[in-house]
Amino acid sequence: MTKVREIYRCQICGNVVEVVNPGAVLSCCGEPMKLKVLKTKMKNLLGDVIEPIEGGYRVTVGSVEHPMLPEHYIQWIELLTPTDVLRHELKPGEKPEAIFLTNAEAKDVTAREYCNLHGLWKGVI
Repeated sequence: MTKVREIYRCQICGNVVEVVNPGAVLSCCGEPMKLKVLKTKMKNLLGDVIEPIEGGYRVTVGSVEHPMLPEHYIQWIELLTPTDVLRHELKPGEKPEAIFLTNAEAKDVTAREYCNLHGLWKGVI
């Protein structure tokens, strides 16, 4: 059974789905979708840089900038708070970073991003 905020991917067409309402068994192209396991980066190597800024956070993917080539890039970055999911979609050639404006209470935040080759990753402040 699915859980809120889980990410699933179709192994046939590549469709990616984020769960908003839990419980359903997801399928695409006639096959069950695969849950993307959330991988954690080592902070000192390629971890996200989650920087508090006035009114929110700036998230940069990788202390060494992630490639943004057509064949290998970050498709989106999300900032997760206890109550919100904020997403910024990216295209090849763009800088792998996003600015998220949050309310003043957003202190416990996590960033996650989806790489078209390596899947789902997270970083914590």
